[in-house]
Amino acid sequence: MQKSVFITGSSSGIGLACAHALKQRGYHVLAGCRKPEDVERMSSLGFTGIQLDVDDEASVRQAAQEVIRLTGNNLYGLFNNAGFGLYGPLETISRSQLEKQFSTNFFGVHQLTMLLLPAMKAQSEGRIVMTSSVMGLISTPGRGAYAASKYALEAWSDALRMELRYTGIQVSLIEPGPIHTRFTDNVNQTQADKPVQNPGIAARFTLGPEAVAAKVCHAFGSTRPRLRYPVTLVTWVVGFLKRLLPGRIMDKILRT
Repeated sequence: MQKSVFITGSSSGIGLACAHALKQRGYHVLAGCRKPEDVERMSSLGFTGIQLDVDDEASVRQAAQEVIRLTGNNLYGLFNNAGFGLYGPLETISRSQLEKQFSTNFFGVHQLTMLLLPAMKAQSEGRIVMTSSVMGLISTPGRGAYAASKYALEAWSDALRMELRYTGIQVSLIEPGPIHTRFTDNVNQTQADKPVQNPGIAARFTLGPEAVAAKVCHAFGSTRPRLRYPVTLVTWVVGFLKRLLPGRIMDKILRT
């Protein structure tokens, strides 16, 4: 039987690359998109387009019901990929802006996963994969809000993985560093005159979204998927240094 996978934020970048990669491997890909025109475009490409705004509780509920209906309550995989970045010094960020950052990057993930989990438990197998970030491992000036949402996602995923230990459902985190997508262009900057930008050296280590797709395919297809999948040299180095160096020295490195 063909396995069904639901991908959020699938209209471009990492989500689109993973949708194509999983479809090529024989999965039935349900593609969640926020804009109706993107839903139509994904359907025209051979995917099952589903409208979903993870920042809208009613939209998440409706999308989950549609996924369950279309899969006959037989869902194998969920890839929580949708998200955005809010950049700026913390003193420039309001409570409502921070709530929106968490609503999209974290609260929507929790709601959608809990709604779809029964359809996965019923099969006694499955995969839940999350797009985290190198910012789920470290935080830097100007990226505190975004990093906080990804730190929360990391902790939540660890708990979920252990809670689902005996269900046959496995949980993995994808931790990209710099990736060539529209993510940076779509970042919400709280200071337009002083935008938070990636250091120039990051461009040397930036990879295409297909690098993430390879990790996601392993997470869905392997009988023993990894708990975490670092992507790009930046993430590997940061993870190593964080384990090796004292906090104050890491602060000094990250402030530069």
